Amino acid sequence: MTKNENISILYVDDEPINEFLFRSIFEHDYNIYTATSGKEGLEILNKNKIHIVISDFLMPEMNGIDFIKKAKSKFSNISYYILSACEKNKEISEAIETKLIEKYFAKPFKAKEIEEAIFSKINNFN
Repeated sequence: MTKNENISILYVDDEPINEFLFRSIFEHDYNIYTATSGKEGLEILNKNKIHIVISDFLMPEMNGIDFIKKAKSKFSNISYYILSACEKNKEISEAIETKLIEKYFAKPFKAKEIEEAIFSKINNFN
């Protein structure tokens, strides 16, 4: 896939190695922003036009679902996804059912699975 300069993705994860891996895999195709906390993610959303948010579930201070609830209340036009090393739990299932998030990805994440979700969303933009 060629670089799509029009699509910006925010990846939120408190583990630097996961941020590094995500950026190294996807930065050639998309504009990638990273944050290490929900608070930092909200700051990035306030300053940049983001199309897709992918957040870790388990983070200190604010988990991924709480971050997405806050973000979506202000930025409802963004597509939100969650990923976690934990199995899909009740909170994640409810977030999918209520359409707070579009999809859950298991960690370690599969780049192809995320790429397919992004590509599908981009096709809806066009």
